Amino acid sequence: MTILSMEISTLACAVALAMLLISMLMVLIRMWRGPSMADRVVALDLFSVLVVAVLVVLAILRQESAALDVAIAYALVAFLGTVALARFIMGRHCQAIAQDRAKEVEHD
Repeated sequence: MTILSMEISTLACAVALAMLLISMLMVLIRMWRGPSMADRVVALDLFSVLVVAVLVVLAILRQESAALDVAIAYALVAFLGTVALARFIMGRHCQAIAQDRAKEVEHD
C-alpha cells in the first residue's frame, strides 16, 4: 500500500464514521419520539445495524480482525433481540384483538 492510498482509506473511514454517528443520533431521536412501539423496535434494530457498521469501520481503520468477530457476535445477539421484541409486540396485539372480540360477543 502506498502512503496516498492509506490516507484516502483513513479519510474514507473518518467520513463513514461521521455519517454513521449522525445516523445513530437520528435513530435515537426516532426511538425517543416513537410514536408506536413498532417504530421503536425498528429504530432499535436499525441502531444495532449501525453499531455493527461502526465496528466494521473501526476494524478497517485499525486493521484488526478481532473487531469483526465482535461485530458478528453483536449482530447475532441483536437479531435475536429484535425477533423477541417483535414476538412480544405481536402477542400483545393478538391479546388486544381477542379482548375486543370478547367484548363484542358480550354485547351481542
